[in-house]
Amino acid sequence: MPSAELSPALTRAESLIRSIPDYPEPGILFRDITPLLADAEALRVTTEAIIEPFAGQFDVIAGIEARGFLIASAAAIAAGVGLIPIRKAGKLPRPAASVDYALEYGTATVEMHDDLPIGSRVLLIDDVLATGGTLAAGRQLIERLGSHVTGISVLFEIDGLGGRDLIGDLHTVFHSA
Repeated sequence: MPSAELSPALTRAESLIRSIPDYPEPGILFRDITPLLADAEALRVTTEAIIEPFAGQFDVIAGIEARGFLIASAAAIAAGVGLIPIRKAGKLPRPAASVDYALEYGTATVEMHDDLPIGSRVLLIDDVLATGGTLAAGRQLIERLGSHVTGISVLFEIDGLGGRDLIGDLHTVFHSA
């Protein structure tokens, strides 16, 4: 949804996202969602906006470490479903699968437990879509473990970095050039 079409409540929520230059590395413009998370009304309206297009189409929500956990947790509670974490390598006591992927500033690995029944319908959530590597890895993990990604939703999409080309169809609440 382009910013011009946002409700007043979502426009206000978007204004709380800060841009931090050269973090975590030079040349990266980091989007700090902490002020949005700290505001109850902003968190509520963005959580609703993240899950609304997929209502009734998922059994569980998967959230990607770390800020994606926060949004996915709120979304799971709002939707009345469970949450499955997708974690960075070495953070799970019994990972069932892992996927390596490229970041906009390096490489990483994500892992997931096999706690979902085969065929579960999963809404995959993360905070920011940049190059799409993390979401693509998350989707691979979910499908490798026998579940089906019925939708992908992000709080914030940075346009022009190729993420949408890699991921394909997804829902985004906020955009930035």
